[in-house]
Amino acid sequence: MKILQLCKKFPYPLKDGESVAVTYLSRALHQLGCQLDLLAMNTTKHYIQPDNIPKDFDHYRKIVLCDLDNRIKAKDALLNLFTADSYHVVRYISKDYEEKLIQLLKTEDYDIIQLETLYLAPYVSVIRQHSKAQIAMRSHNVESEIWERIAKNTQLGLKKWYVNLLANRLRKFELAQLNTYDMMIAITERDLKYFRNLGCDIAGHAAPIGLEMQDYPRQELSLFDQNQSSQNPVMMPLSLCFIGSLDWMPNLEGLTWFLKEVWPEVYHKYPDLTLHIAGRNTPNWLMQKAPENVMIHGEIEDALSFIIDHPIMIVPLFSGSGMRVKILESMALSRITITTSIGLEGIHATPDKEVLIADDKAAFIQQIQHCYEQQQILPEMGKQARDFIEQHFDNVRIGEKLLEFYKKN
Repeated sequence: MKILQLCKKFPYPLKDGESVAVTYLSRALHQLGCQLDLLAMNTTKHYIQPDNIPKDFDHYRKIVLCDLDNRIKAKDALLNLFTADSYHVVRYISKDYEEKLIQLLKTEDYDIIQLETLYLAPYVSVIRQHSKAQIAMRSHNVESEIWERIAKNTQLGLKKWYVNLLANRLRKFELAQLNTYDMMIAITERDLKYFRNLGCDIAGHAAPIGLEMQDYPRQELSLFDQNQSSQNPVMMPLSLCFIGSLDWMPNLEGLTWFLKEVWPEVYHKYPDLTLHIAGRNTPNWLMQKAPENVMIHGEIEDALSFIIDHPIMIVPLFSGSGMRVKILESMALSRITITTSIGLEGIHATPDKEVLIADDKAAFIQQIQHCYEQQQILPEMGKQARDFIEQHFDNVRIGEKLLEFYKKN
């Protein structure tokens, strides 16, 4: 099967959920015998020099890049207010990208054109004009839902009005596109059902984000009791970490809330406990004045080593949608994950067995207290988390089911 993948950024390095989702599925499909080409926007925000594309990206037969300046600009945002267009979407409309797409469609006979996220939807009409391939929308999130949740959590004022405007326009665009594709590939069963309720009546399939398990060696959790003296401890002390792109509003929103509402009481109760924060585009206010016992690492080269170094990962997410790859990675590395019900959407792990759930301040404090005072049970929870990921999120198994779906449709 010949597949053309359209992406709004080049899926490397593997430091964010979208890049992991795109790369691991494409590798799985290649392993299963598919021929894949990639047409990716090379955006200002995630720019990559063509010479820096890693050699192990050989799962693509052909890679075509298209430079795009998609930065948020005050003038463009202001002028957009006088239109009915979604500002989220128009920043990814490019004549150059369209021309490169047409060239590929004229020279190659594809079976499937796989759009990675809603932001590639403006190119559906172009594909229809120049190809008979089936169009599959791989929706990483219900995009409008993210912004509706952000708007709900935003305080009254001009900002709330503007975020509501963005959310409403994005929702109208998302609704208008639902049945323009041939297939809807949702990241979760929950998202697929959500699209159905919105009126999506095309062929649908849920293909969760999978991991290449060989990239996540088993890392048994070993702790020493911080309440007992030990002259030469060889096991790691308890510590917390957060990792995520801090230019993505749901991440910044959740982390800011945690630092303001939860961390002061946790630090007061457990002054030897540390919180380590890593992420691209860490805001200056956090870099310059972090709270007590909070270590700011900024953007890091090796996310997996960072996760391994800290027994507990917090994911205080209140506005997201889709799936959180960092939760999958934390669990795959046998770490303890404390997240919200929204954070766990699409990952049907069992609370208190494979993951810990906290939806408010009191619950986060309680779960951290539980981990601190019951450290002897954490290694078993980490092991169960790893077993769960192996069973449900192996990318080749997920690729097999998606390929079977493509062949039937």
